[in-house]
Amino acid sequence: MLYWTRECPSVRSASRVLRFLRHEPFAVAGGAIYFVIVVVAVFADELAPYDPRAILKLGSRIARYQPISAQHWLGTNSSGRDVLSQVIWGTRSALEVGLTAAIAVVAIGTVLGLLSGYLGGWVDRVITWLADIVLGLPFLPFMLVLAALTHPGTGIVVFSVAALLWPNTARVIRAQVLSLRERAWVEAARVTGCSTTRIMFVHVLPQVLPLAALYGSVAIGWAILAEASASFLGFGDPTAISWGVMLQEAYANQALSRGAWNWFAPPGAAIMAMVLAGFLISRGSERLLFPKLADQ
Repeated sequence: MLYWTRECPSVRSASRVLRFLRHEPFAVAGGAIYFVIVVVAVFADELAPYDPRAILKLGSRIARYQPISAQHWLGTNSSGRDVLSQVIWGTRSALEVGLTAAIAVVAIGTVLGLLSGYLGGWVDRVITWLADIVLGLPFLPFMLVLAALTHPGTGIVVFSVAALLWPNTARVIRAQVLSLRERAWVEAARVTGCSTTRIMFVHVLPQVLPLAALYGSVAIGWAILAEASASFLGFGDPTAISWGVMLQEAYANQALSRGAWNWFAPPGAAIMAMVLAGFLISRGSERLLFPKLADQ
């Protein structure tokens, strides 16, 4: 018979996680927001009361600008589409853009930061020079010009976020690797005959992945803001159901002057919640990644 005691590794790990969650409400709040968004995106088919593209009718006429009611919890827009259904389905587009862009930012920034910090020399100088140039490029104009020259859509948003936001991750990873490469266990790996590639990607990389994941959570919010900005300015995918497209349609139909706050406020609040979640996770995880902050 198996007895669970305090010496069990799984129990110790669970207690450490619970201790961290109890003392870091910011991280808990950010994780809870992401959890709700993921659940809504996965079960959008069941949660949405109507087809988000369906034009609803009230008798013989289109149900335009319907107020909040038991039939339409967030009313309808100028085309007679249910606002709540569009907000729910917009979570899928937000996750698609946010997660894809975050993975790209973390992958590019981590690899370049690892190479720059560990190899040094001309590799470090080239990557640092490239990062300085990229940091000098204005984000929104770059994305809009690229969308105008190619085909507007989520692919351009993801590419723009990955191309312009990786230097922040790379610089932090480089600084961490500069410290790690001087550790005794790295020197021991060299003495035993480990190749440079093995040391970097087997021994050093796992040490910096939590820090890279932290910057990935922030990149999710940046990506969603970028998609909303591009869609609002007319450079997004007009056929997609996203929060940015909803705001653009509300602006084009003068929803504010009509007092139709139930049309533009929910997608705006959803965007703010996603961006806030990334900030809360990064703020709450600082003491976990940098224990010295706990003494300050």
